[in-house]
Amino acid sequence: MQKASVLLFLAWVCFLFYTGITLFTSGFLLTRLELTNHSSCQEPPGPGSLPPGSQGKPGACWMASRFSRVVLVLIDALRFDFAQPQHSHAPGEPPVSLPFLGKLSSLKRILEIQPHHARLYRSQVDPPTTTMQRLKALTTGSLPTFIDAGSNFASHAIVEDNLIKQLTSAGRRVVFMGDDTWKDLFPGAFSKAFFFPSFNVRDLDTVDNGILEHLYPTMDSGEWDVLIAHFLGVDHCGHKHGPHHPEMAKKLSQMDQVIQGLVEHLENDTLLVVAGDHGMTTNGDHGGDSELEVSAALFLYSPTALFASTPPEEPEVIPQVSLVPTLALLLGLPIPFGNIGEVMAEVFSGGEDSQPLSSALAQASALHLNAQQVSRFLRTYSAATENLQAKKLHQLQKLFSKASADYQWLLQRPKGAEATLPTVIAELQQFLRGARAMCIESWARFSLSFLLLHLLAAGIPITTSGPFTVPWQAVSAWALMATQTFYSTGHQPVFPAIHWHAAFVGFPEGHGSCTWLPALLVGANTFASHLLFAVGCPLLLLWPFLCENQGLRKRQQSPGNEAEARVRPEEEEEEEPLMEMRLRDAPHHFYAALLQLGLKYLFILGVQILACALAASILRRHLMVWKVFAPKFIFEAVGFIVSSVGLLLGIALVMRVDGAVSSWFRQLFLAQQR
Repeated sequence: MQKASVLLFLAWVCFLFYTGITLFTSGFLLTRLELTNHSSCQEPPGPGSLPPGSQGKPGACWMASRFSRVVLVLIDALRFDFAQPQHSHAPGEPPVSLPFLGKLSSLKRILEIQPHHARLYRSQVDPPTTTMQRLKALTTGSLPTFIDAGSNFASHAIVEDNLIKQLTSAGRRVVFMGDDTWKDLFPGAFSKAFFFPSFNVRDLDTVDNGILEHLYPTMDSGEWDVLIAHFLGVDHCGHKHGPHHPEMAKKLSQMDQVIQGLVEHLENDTLLVVAGDHGMTTNGDHGGDSELEVSAALFLYSPTALFASTPPEEPEVIPQVSLVPTLALLLGLPIPFGNIGEVMAEVFSGGEDSQPLSSALAQASALHLNAQQVSRFLRTYSAATENLQAKKLHQLQKLFSKASADYQWLLQRPKGAEATLPTVIAELQQFLRGARAMCIESWARFSLSFLLLHLLAAGIPITTSGPFTVPWQAVSAWALMATQTFYSTGHQPVFPAIHWHAAFVGFPEGHGSCTWLPALLVGANTFASHLLFAVGCPLLLLWPFLCENQGLRKRQQSPGNEAEARVRPEEEEEEEPLMEMRLRDAPHHFYAALLQLGLKYLFILGVQILACALAASILRRHLMVWKVFAPKFIFEAVGFIVSSVGLLLGIALVMRVDGAVSSWFRQLFLAQQR
């Protein structure tokens, strides 16, 4: 058997596994088609008249703008309980003392003094809770994909319709300062930008201080319509120290001063939005879907009255993507084409002095525009791909048709609207929430193609005979040792447990704008055990010889061996060649054994990833699927790829050494013949 044949056959088997992993990944993990359609003022989202007051006003589009300017303060990893007002403890109970509690005191003060001007929400984040996916959701209103988590190291420009695109198309001046991830997501979109490197999580102050240097001068200049400031200190403090460290209290106090300063600088036509893109675990990490990771804070404030009612005792829970259609309509912009978020209806109520009927009608108008946009997206998406479930889609479109007809009837008969409006609002909200639930469910469907390819790869005959046969228990033990080493070195197959600090080994000052090097360092740290054991797998060919030597030593140490040696004929005393000398006598057996060993190792790795795929597919509707089963499959898939590449490298290295030894033997024999 030729060397090249062994490597090519193993590479072909690896290709089968790679294909199976790809098919399963595309069928199981959140995947969707990114449409390039864009909303515009010239094309209303659906038939029927636009809301009252939206025609004829300067800057009006689908709906008349409520605000001329917006200040969006994005505090990375601002968990909800970081912003939640601290209530006084009951008598007799010990006070709860945590470094992050009560540090954003300005929010509590504003909510108490101006209850109709401000509102605090618990923003429910869709996993994965990585920054790039959150920024996509906060600008497009769409769901992120789990596969995108790997591209958090190197962001790519967003091609879908988004708020930044709509703002620039409308001629609005967008100024940005902070995390340089936005530079890659929206290249050339900002009229002015101050980018700062974001990946050095050990640096708590450079980005935040850089923003503060430009924030207030930019506001005072007036040369902006939308101002975005993305602070990173809280997130970096969580990664470096955790949320319970005193440094977290300092960073939150600094953010509190920023919010106070912004409130003092706001004009009446400006809306302030303070939001967290995700939360963090008790260790300060994020990426999964634990309660602490998906719970972020969202705070809205306007110098003029914005809400008709006072805040509830417990903040309302809203999906994070709801901010996208809300901001679009408040600014008089079209809602991004692919948005599936539901507008926050209460911000369209008109303030504390508005009449209940006009307030409810304004909310219904905003919801109807939102529902028309989502219905148009579902029709376009279902025509481009068959990912959506046809039965549920038909039911939702039927519900939307009824709600839209009821809304149009209300506009024609305003006298009887007061009794019917709550029903129409409930129908529109039911449609929007059902559409979002259908998209989440449909974009996580399972494909069975993976199983067939794995069975094909696993069913390849891998039994050969010869002196180099490695037993199954040895190969299994070797693969299990690789897994045991992965866990014993402090790793776990979940995103929050990734050792991000490994990105700075040898580079304590950071990497500048380079993204591939820290990604490589983190990957090497995470999958080092897979790589080392795969490269060393060909050493298992020595296993039979080790067992043979141990047996020979035991026989030599036995007391009866001397008597047997006297009786044994001289011709039987000749020993067989051992180790590398036996290799020289049977090179064809050696190459066959290499192929057999490689197939056995791939088979065991394939069984592991097949088990993960089966668990993920069977439990794909389980509550913990995105927290446990999907990350486990991703880690196993990446580990398999790393192990298979390492195995091919190890076998190629052994063949290279074998070739060098064979050449040396030939030279030795030629020298002896001379």
